[in-house]
Amino acid sequence: MTRLGILGYGNLGRGIEFAAAQNSDMELKAVFTRRDPKTLTINSNAKVYSASDLAALKDEIDVLIMCGGSATDLPQQTPEAVKYFNVVDSFDTHARIPEHFKNVDEAAKKSGKIGFISVGWDPGMFSLARLYSNAILVDGADYTFWGRGVSQGHSDAVRRIEGVQDARQYTVPVPEAVASVRNGEMPTLTTAQKHTRECYVVAKEGADKARIENEIKTMPNYFADYNTTVHFISQEEMDRDHKGLPHGGSVIRTGKTGAGNAHTHTIEYSLKLDSNPEFTSCVLVAFARAAHRMNLAGMTGAKTVFDVPPIMLLKDDPDFARAHLL
Repeated sequence: MTRLGILGYGNLGRGIEFAAAQNSDMELKAVFTRRDPKTLTINSNAKVYSASDLAALKDEIDVLIMCGGSATDLPQQTPEAVKYFNVVDSFDTHARIPEHFKNVDEAAKKSGKIGFISVGWDPGMFSLARLYSNAILVDGADYTFWGRGVSQGHSDAVRRIEGVQDARQYTVPVPEAVASVRNGEMPTLTTAQKHTRECYVVAKEGADKARIENEIKTMPNYFADYNTTVHFISQEEMDRDHKGLPHGGSVIRTGKTGAGNAHTHTIEYSLKLDSNPEFTSCVLVAFARAAHRMNLAGMTGAKTVFDVPPIMLLKDDPDFARAHLL
């Protein structure tokens, strides 16, 4: 049995509750929050504590799952929490992964714990797909397409524009680009050639829609380099048609083999997710199992999805895996 804790109770934290309940070898012991614990209603029998109480429960939790954001929470929280617990986080700022790994590794080795970072579907499951396909097709090219799905960060950026009441932004792969890759053409594609962006916006009464649309389409680092479409809709339409958090995508590697590279091969791994946070939670729980097992075996330090023997992720024993999955 792996005793779990959750730090942070948003969409991801609620997903962890449901994922833990689906795994008979998991027990959710505690939810830690920066809010007043008395105000938090959760969906399980776990106890709710203040985040300041983390260290006091270090002997009651085997793995703490970090449910904060990558921008400001996880860079501070994960190195601190791994002083007391094995931890798993979903840090997804790709460019800062080496820096985050180093910080967590130093703290984890001092405490004798395991610190899994960047666990989820990208980085995470997509990362594994890229690694396996690169090992097999050494002469080739990688392509990653995200969507069609809601980008929570881009949606938030739109909501911060003056005059916007609510917004959702969808990342959409360009069909022609996907078809070219799947056909083995190995195209060279810019980011804008791979994806477009669709925004659904509820404007406040009296707001200047033309100004809002222009601010969205010219926003640097978010929309300026993309073909972006803005749709203005009512709040009723938003609540009815865009309340979910779907996402997904594909990792594709095309490679050449044989004399004169005569033969073309394509490896594709794809996901279609009704709920981004609930699926991510399931990945986190599987790697929490691995973190507990690896630490019991004497391993310490920071780890990524690349460092796990696959059998350690599975609830069932190796005999079952060999008989039914191999």
